[in-house]
Amino acid sequence: MTVTFSKIGVVGAGAMGRGIAQIAAQAGSEVLLLDNQPDAAQRGLETITAQWTKLQEKGKLDAATQAALVTRLHAVDSIQGLADCDLVVEAVIENLEIKRALFRELESVVADGAVLATNTSSLSVTAIAAGLARPERFAGYHFFNPVPLMKVVEVVSGFKTDPALCDRLAAYAKEMGHSAVRTQDTPGFIVNHAGRGYGTEALRIASEGVADFATIDRILRDQAGFRLGPFELYDLTALDVSHPVMESIYHQYYEEPRFRPSVITAQRLAAGALGRKTGEGFYRYVDGAQQVPAEPAAPILEKLPPVWVSPRAARRPELLRLVHNLGAQIETGASPSSNALILVAPLGFDVTTVAAVDRLDATRTVGIDMLVDDAATKRRVLAGTPATRRDMREAAHALFARDGKAVSVIRDSGGFVTQRVVATIVNIASDMCQQQVCSPADLETAVRLGLGYPQGPLAMGDLYGPTNMLEVLFNMQTVYGDPRYRPSPWLRRRGALGLSLTHQED
Repeated sequence: MTVTFSKIGVVGAGAMGRGIAQIAAQAGSEVLLLDNQPDAAQRGLETITAQWTKLQEKGKLDAATQAALVTRLHAVDSIQGLADCDLVVEAVIENLEIKRALFRELESVVADGAVLATNTSSLSVTAIAAGLARPERFAGYHFFNPVPLMKVVEVVSGFKTDPALCDRLAAYAKEMGHSAVRTQDTPGFIVNHAGRGYGTEALRIASEGVADFATIDRILRDQAGFRLGPFELYDLTALDVSHPVMESIYHQYYEEPRFRPSVITAQRLAAGALGRKTGEGFYRYVDGAQQVPAEPAAPILEKLPPVWVSPRAARRPELLRLVHNLGAQIETGASPSSNALILVAPLGFDVTTVAAVDRLDATRTVGIDMLVDDAATKRRVLAGTPATRRDMREAAHALFARDGKAVSVIRDSGGFVTQRVVATIVNIASDMCQQQVCSPADLETAVRLGLGYPQGPLAMGDLYGPTNMLEVLFNMQTVYGDPRYRPSPWLRRRGALGLSLTHQED
């Protein structure tokens, strides 16, 4: 078996180092594992071997292959043991000075033609390489945990990295069964940069009291199709990992408002409520089982008021059909009668502003999020104004729950939950394209494989409509007066063309 790198060293026998060593051996390379903790490398080998034994027991490896893999894996007890490696990948603690010192020592040991790579997730590749005599042979090679299952690796070019080196690392990633995505050395690279929109905007929504953590999670899972809600995801990754990444990217981008961290995660981190591994985070865990608060039941009303739908409602024809199919009496006059439930469907604006601008009775006005095609979603989301009467709020809830679809009623705020989060994701991704952090195609691949989103962020923007994304952002910027909702020039330019299509300038 011919591979790009026949003999590689992996420094660090933690979860990341073990994962890299495992897939490298499976690709056909001889792998040397080093750790500065006594016996850690040997324990790492035993863990990897146990994984292969499990695969053999499941029929995914035959005995001969399993035996061959074991012979490719070795523990070494010093850096000098890596002297004849073609490639050395570092997977140690995220500390700039520790990594710099390690690579200075490695450079003095390995041959001139050897490649050096860091698995850093948040530090500058250029900064790590700054102390090297030959920074051109140094690059970022960022895998994701668990390495054997997360089939993407970011190949990061530092300021002085030889482009041909990145070609070799990308080819090797393919031999290991992974998709390589190429990125410039910018804070967060692709995945951690693009991922800022999901969690940070959800934290802002929670901090405004719009909805509780469980409700926000339910909305983004059921309405937009995310595999995990943002707070479930924080609990899974643990706040001692995710909060420092938020702070790091925010400060590396010189306090860019889009990446502003939240005191919510800072407080939980200080309290040790890190997530699943501590038994408490945004949820509590009993014997490993997530404790989720019960969802409020929909009210059951014998009689509903007539419904008047604003002429300016998003997806108004679809909303009218939905209200009709749910059995409501629809008013067709130019203005609502004195006892009608008034429905609005804003994009980016809060329900209260819409009621005031359109001179609607705020005590009877309820908004519904119509960004997503109702047929494609498992949940409907409603919000009243602060003045909306309880009977009108309950009438809207009862109406939209009539067919058994889940309904969440949240507090009024600029933009509904899904609108805010999706528009922020699309906007950050568009800004990455504007900065030429990576190609649009690599951006889509990295986010789908690295974050597990239902679509890449550009495809997501096309699905919900680039002009809708712009409307949400412009209106939210008006409501909040906050530069974090400033639309990217790339999004504004591409709005009429489609975001995920290949265009000449790419």
